[in-house]
Formats: sequence, structure tokens, C-alpha cells
Amino acid sequence: MWFRNLHLYRLHDAPQLDAAALEQVLGEQAFRPLGGSEARRLGWSAPAGRTDTQLLHELQGHRLLTAVRQERILPTSVVREEVEERAEAIETSEGRKLRRQERLTLKEQVFEELLPRAFVSSQRIDLWWDASRKLIGVNCASRKRAEEVLDLLRETLGSLKVTPLASQTLPMRAMTQWLADTGARPADLIIGDQVELKAKGDDGVVRGRQVDLDSDDMQQLLESGRQASKLALQIEGVMSFVLHDDLTIKGIRFSDAALDEAAQADDGDDALVRLETDFVLMAQVLGTSVDTLLQWLGGEAGQVREAS
Repeated sequence: MWFRNLHLYRLHDAPQLDAAALEQVLGEQAFRPLGGSEARRLGWSAPAGRTDTQLLHELQGHRLLTAVRQERILPTSVVREEVEERAEAIETSEGRKLRRQERLTLKEQVFEELLPRAFVSSQRIDLWWDASRKLIGVNCASRKRAEEVLDLLRETLGSLKVTPLASQTLPMRAMTQWLADTGARPADLIIGDQVELKAKGDDGVVRGRQVDLDSDDMQQLLESGRQASKLALQIEGVMSFVLHDDLTIKGIRFSDAALDEAAQADDGDDALVRLETDFVLMAQVLGTSVDTLLQWLGGEAGQVREAS
């Protein structure tokens, strides 16, 4: 249940649905396994897994949804090899070269024939919806997959206006400044040991893991004009993560204190209670962490900052 990655979106003008109404519309887009000729399918599934049918868990203003994505994996090399074999057979029997359009038609035929026999890959993608903050976070590594889940939610609700969360100060600029100037770091920010630096030109990317980011070598790279596109950070006593230049958060590790609190909660050996306990604790940590991160970055883009 504990998220590893987070693609964050600001929610605008969300449809007003209570838990019962939302559960109903989610059911209309419930996941069904792939049919024989389908390449991919996406639908809602129970966050608790096969032992439960509840598609929505809502606790203290936080909503948990889970999408399941299935896709048939048909390697391009397999299709190409089959097309070549069939094309060669036709050319030999008819004594001529196949035209380009004939090869394209043959490729489509091969793909349709092989698709039902292809391996099926399944992926579960969790979505956290903070109703009070009007914030949505999708737990997956790929921005493309996150957008697919949002498209499913949009189709489910009938309308959904979201935009990627953005900050007043660009993450790349802030991360570079935090590396270059220790005095610019917020009091509760701890620099980790992982970084990715990009140059403005075509000088490639420098990546470092388990390195001292306050070293002279790092300062020389920054002085040469490189900027931080990824940086390992820690909110002291809360969680650690790698911040990306598009405000994506990856490699999340929750603090021992948060994990201990979850472990000590009495769930009565009920898997559903355990899921909900972990989720609400995690959601609270994520919510306050996003607030802190935006504060570090000068607030959210498009919002007027109050004078201090």
C-alpha cells in the first residue's frame, strides 16, 4: 500500500459525488480481463485485491482507488520474423516482389493472428485523491501511465479538469541552488546522496549515487553551468524521496516513525482494516509532505503569495 512514486495533479472543479455515488460510477468502469483480440484494457479494481469488491476507500477526506491495466506483449521482432517468412513464401510461389502496401497488409494480418496468443502483462496503479487539498497523486513510475489513469477517471466521472502540480520556483532552479549554497536550504530539508546534473548544451548527463553532494567536485560541476534535474531529499523525520525537475516524486521511503505507527495500530488481523489504516497514515504523510515541498519551492504556481 505504501506508495513508491507520485505524479501530482491539481484538481479543478471536481464533480461533487459522495462515496456511494462514486462507488457506483466506478463500478460502471470496473476492470474486466482482456478478450482474445484486445490489445489492452484499463478499469477499476478493488484496492484490497481479489478478496474484496469495494472499489473505493474513503477515510478522513482521502480517497483510494486502484486501476488495473492489462496489455498483450507481442514483440516486434516476432511479428517481423513471421512477416518475412510469409512474404518470402508468397514471393517464391508467385515469382514476384511484394509491394509495400501488400507487406503492410500482411503485417496487420500477422499481428491480428498472433495477438490472442501473446503474453498478458498486468499492472495495478493506485490513486490517492485528497479531497480537502484538491490534489490527486498517482503511484506509478511513468507519467504516461499516470495520464492513462486520469483519462479513465475522467471517463468515469464524465468530466475531470486536472493540471500537473507546478511550483512558483522551478524545481531545477531550486535544487541547483540548494546544492550550490547550503545557506539556501530550508531548515527541515536534508540533502541525500543521489543526483542527476544536466548541462545546457549537449555535454550529456552526470549521474551520481551514494556520493557526497557537498564535495568540491560537485561544486565544480555546478560552477561549470550544470543544473540539478534530479535530487535525493529528505524531510527530516517524515520521508525521503528523489525530486525530479517536473515535480514528480520517486523512490519514496517513509520514516521509521510513520511505519512504526502503522505497525502498532490494532487491525485485529483484518486485511481490510490494515489496508485502510496504512492508507490513511500514508495519505496524511503525503499531504503534509506535498505542503512542505511547495513551501520550499515558493508556493504553488498561479497562487498569490501573502506578504510576510
